[in-house]
Amino acid sequence: MPSPWPQSEPTPQHRAAYADAEPRPFWLEAVEDRAAHEPLTSATEADLCIIGGGYTGLWAALAAKERDPAREVVILEATRCGHGASGRNGGFMEATLTHGLANGITRFPQEIEQLERLGHQNFADLRDDLARYGVECDYETPGVLNVALEPRELKDLEDEAELARRYGHDTELLDADHARAEVNSPTYLGALWHRGGAALVHPGRLADGLRAAAGAAGVRIHEFSAVRALSRNAGTVTARTDAGIVTAPKVLLATSAYKALLRSVNRYIAPVYDYALMTEPLTEAQQQAIGWRHRQGVADMGNQFHYYRPTADGRILYGGYDAVYRYGGDVGPHRDDDDATFATLSQHFFTTFPQLEGLRFSHRWGGAIDTCSRFSVFFGRAHGGRLAYALGYTGLGVGASRFGARVALDLLDGCDTPATRLEMVRRRPVPFPPEPLRSGVIQLTRNRLAAADRNEGRRGLWLRTLDRLGLGFDS
Repeated sequence: MPSPWPQSEPTPQHRAAYADAEPRPFWLEAVEDRAAHEPLTSATEADLCIIGGGYTGLWAALAAKERDPAREVVILEATRCGHGASGRNGGFMEATLTHGLANGITRFPQEIEQLERLGHQNFADLRDDLARYGVECDYETPGVLNVALEPRELKDLEDEAELARRYGHDTELLDADHARAEVNSPTYLGALWHRGGAALVHPGRLADGLRAAAGAAGVRIHEFSAVRALSRNAGTVTARTDAGIVTAPKVLLATSAYKALLRSVNRYIAPVYDYALMTEPLTEAQQQAIGWRHRQGVADMGNQFHYYRPTADGRILYGGYDAVYRYGGDVGPHRDDDDATFATLSQHFFTTFPQLEGLRFSHRWGGAIDTCSRFSVFFGRAHGGRLAYALGYTGLGVGASRFGARVALDLLDGCDTPATRLEMVRRRPVPFPPEPLRSGVIQLTRNRLAAADRNEGRRGLWLRTLDRLGLGFDS
């Protein structure tokens, strides 16, 4: 049975479905009207300077204030807090710290049981923190469905279910009829329902709630204050913006896919663009046509996979499939729109849900993912140990960012903890080669992954070589 995805070009109807869509993240609409924090316009001092106002930076600020409420903490954000990946993702919050159990076993076989425990503890503590700080972000725990669209993927689901149960995960294997009873798509041949360790959130409200909590805790936040340079002084590090300076004995770098201000770190990050569409609210008849009464997040099993989910106000987010790298790792607003990718997503959406023909998309957007070669957060220090960073989440950072923030803070504060002793924390990923080789390697890998999906999942020589080197990639 071939892949369900059409081999023909998207039709004018597919393109018309998103032609009038707002070219900006749906999630940020709910928070963009708030007043911005004032940019930094003078020289100031702090005990801790955090560069980046996304999830990692905001969680780090809150953790720093928890440990010492008197600590002076400053956040410098280039645009608005949560404007980057934190406000553009699908809102899948999972307990994994390693981009899934299978990836964790491959990368850190000796530590996987501890990483699993830490991941589930982080997931539970994150939920408690949201309640304690009063963060309203449409948090719900319906779990995630991994769906098989080709016969070969049914065996993959069985293997995944066995592995998940071995590590105590709450899962349920569904045949085609039961999968379609959960979410009515003719493409489904089966599914694995991960019932625990997975939540859905509104990414923009999550970021804005953390920002508000940080402000209430006394964190000084400066938006529209991009850091242009870092310099080490006697006992301090200086962060320079266009109009101001922050000098602090400790700096935490949380810049995600943006340039990390450290040349030695940028070689570990490849900014890969992901794109998404958001539908208009479904009518009651449309909702009945697809079922989805348990409201799970969904991801299919291909190397080039889609992710989708319902929203609190009755829409469907649909994203993924293409993972686009531009030469030199170019990141910026000019990359947020990609008509070819949106056309493919629209075509695949209506293949997934043909009963929703005529539905239109209200928003379309893109965002850069901080991909690293091991697909999970990595850590390090620089400037004589006065700077620490947590980067490279590769797409499942909504939950893991809290863990990453606290570990980076532990490294700065000199804390010896079970987490800081992990090989995962002590070892960096394999770096990407410099351009032009980097672009060539990534594009070749994307091409071979697509070929594997067309060839019943069989991985050719290039992908098998990457697997042997511990560098296996998916989208």
